[in-house]
Amino acid sequence: MKLLVLLLCVAAASARVYERCQWAGVLKNSGMHGYHGVSLANWVCLTNWESHYNTQAINHNVGSTDYGIFQINSRWWCDDHQTKTANGCRIDCSELLTDNVAAAIACAKHVVQEQGISAWVAWRKHCQNQEVSKYLAGCHL
Repeated sequence: MKLLVLLLCVAAASARVYERCQWAGVLKNSGMHGYHGVSLANWVCLTNWESHYNTQAINHNVGSTDYGIFQINSRWWCDDHQTKTANGCRIDCSELLTDNVAAAIACAKHVVQEQGISAWVAWRKHCQNQEVSKYLAGCHL
């Protein structure tokens, strides 16, 4: 438990909240536009509703926790050393809480490969069948 608290403190020290267009650019440069058929606007919509583009976002659920900018779940995708996990992305959940978003993006790609974008409840609730182009408006990508 002490290790987890230490890791979370280190992660918080290097966390970042992106501006919408800045985050869209990071996603685009990371090959997310069109990845498994998911548009860039849908990724930006998803992360807006999941974390408001905050790399240190944490949401406690019953029996699991969601971590980082994509809100990756500890029961299925990462190991937080508290939850019985499948650890599908083979990473420690603390890696999802830093301003280096490479691990978070790689894990999100893995989730989409396995389950599709509908794996995220926020996407189904706020982005699916919605006009999402507004999430790229004014970004000049």
